[in-house]
Amino acid sequence: MKRSVLTRYRVMAYVTAVMLLILCVSMIFKYGFDTGESVTLVVSQIHGVLYIIYLIFAFDLGSKAKWPVGKLLWVLISGTIPTAAFFVERKVVQEVEPLISDGSAQAVKA
Repeated sequence: MKRSVLTRYRVMAYVTAVMLLILCVSMIFKYGFDTGESVTLVVSQIHGVLYIIYLIFAFDLGSKAKWPVGKLLWVLISGTIPTAAFFVERKVVQEVEPLISDGSAQAVKA
């Protein structure tokens, strides 16, 4: 597996998690203080698009790492739980790092 697959997943995991936290804060302002309705709409739409991209990259990583369905579902759902993506991303990186093939190691063999 290439490192770029893991890097894409990591970037989207962080971006999705941060956007979800921003969405939670904006929803607190919208429903708690009756302010920021337009901001909440924009943030929710941005998070939705980013979450779809996260799903694609996480599924790509999971299929290349040959994860069982349960693990793949947990990684996919972690983008919807505030702060969960930070912890799941760290665990995924620890498990996937040994599976990464370096291009330099392949060049030496050839």
